[in-house]
Amino acid sequence: MRKMEELRLNKYLSDAGVCSRREADRLIEQGKVLVDGIPAVMGQKVHKSQKIKVQGQEVNPVKERILLAFYKPRGIVCTTGTKDRAKNVVEYMNYGKRIYPVGRLDKESEGLLLMTNKGDLVNPLLKGSNYHEKQYVVTVNKPITDSFLQAMKSGVPILDTITRPCKVWKKGEKSFEIVLTQGLNRQIRRMCDYLGYKVVELKRIRIMNIRLGNLKVGEYRSLTKKEEKELFSQLGITGNDKKETGEGDWQDGEK
Repeated sequence: MRKMEELRLNKYLSDAGVCSRREADRLIEQGKVLVDGIPAVMGQKVHKSQKIKVQGQEVNPVKERILLAFYKPRGIVCTTGTKDRAKNVVEYMNYGKRIYPVGRLDKESEGLLLMTNKGDLVNPLLKGSNYHEKQYVVTVNKPITDSFLQAMKSGVPILDTITRPCKVWKKGEKSFEIVLTQGLNRQIRRMCDYLGYKVVELKRIRIMNIRLGNLKVGEYRSLTKKEEKELFSQLGITGNDKKETGEGDWQDGEK
């Protein structure tokens, strides 16, 4: 008899569209996750036949993959908790199915944000060691100099580290484009602050092969099959064709 496949509980909850793995770990620590009526423990593995509840609600595996490109407006937060009184992206989109953001854009920034119901995208996309590109258009409060551009390219000391060398080029008198391969907290704003500039507007226009394109503020669209295929390839995710059964991602990621 074939042994039933097991998966770490935090990944199971992430794949089911409940929350990210990190948030799942917090819920487990708080005793809000039950497996067959028993409080779950960190690192626990589960299989699909078990009954899993989060805060009293039964969890069922996601039967289709949702992957959206969303133009996040300014003033909207990416966290899904209630700590910040500002409206979060999930409330703003009111999509009708459980989805959550892959990564973040700070409250005062706008632009491209990926939204999904599948957790297998989150960790490989956010992991800094993978050097995935993200591109931004930035407007600052005073004219841009060659020395500013060179410093941004070479690396700036923030948050007890030196930022990675990156691509930067001037776009207008007070605007530039930048391509980062790391995601430090409020990185561009901190880099500009260090060099004596203040960010006036910040818009993300690309995440890896996914571009903001012609989306207007507040709009979203599903990724094309070509975009998905290239994204999954770069992330090392199988992205197979079993997504209608919910079985396609069961063997992806950690066990």
